[in-house]
Amino acid sequence: MTDALPAFKPQAIHRRRLREVWRSAGWPCQDMVEVELLAVGWLARVRSNSGHETLRVTDAGVHVLNETLQRNRRNRDAHEDLVERVAREMTRAGRLAWRGLSLRAKVNDAWAMSMPDVFSVRHTTVEAYLQPIVHEIKVNRADVLSDLRAQAKRDAYLQLSSECWYVLKLGIAQPEEIPVEFGVMLASDAGLEVARSAPKRAMTLPFGLWMALARATPLQGWRSEDAQAALGDTGDDLN
Repeated sequence: MTDALPAFKPQAIHRRRLREVWRSAGWPCQDMVEVELLAVGWLARVRSNSGHETLRVTDAGVHVLNETLQRNRRNRDAHEDLVERVAREMTRAGRLAWRGLSLRAKVNDAWAMSMPDVFSVRHTTVEAYLQPIVHEIKVNRADVLSDLRAQAKRDAYLQLSSECWYVLKLGIAQPEEIPVEFGVMLASDAGLEVARSAPKRAMTLPFGLWMALARATPLQGWRSEDAQAALGDTGDDLN
């Protein structure tokens, strides 16, 4: 009597291969990922009249693709909603905020590209008072773990800001898991709670960052009465 086979646990590479086959002519790779997808019934082999063998995604595979699509869409919507919340909070605090900037940073004598979810500066005409801040938004644990492995990405954020924060959906990670160079906010339906303040560093915006900001459009809203009230009527940093 043979032992029962363990239940198949699909990984990201299996779902990615399904998408590739769905979008392609279905030429086989003949690797172990393909073997597993064939064995579980998400792919099927099709032989043409000429004898060539291709792959097609089965109905079960289509179900998996749709399930993945809907989950990714939910995560993306939740992520964008939280990005919007954080950016709006920055404008209410009297700051100019940008979403999805593509920025270059010098990391270990090399240039690295980064795309912080929210980048903001104080609304001021004095360069020394800009206080650039990066907020990186996470709504699922897999993304948190991916960032924790990406040292260069985190170093780039630190190079671009005087403060850097991780904003975590409540329950996906503990503040202690985030490196101490970063502040941590926890996001719930009730609002944003500071779990650990971000260390402040002196920082002057490099010319390349100035040019990136000049080409981009900040989030509308900083001209509102709330933002002006947060700035105050007589703040020295506005002169």
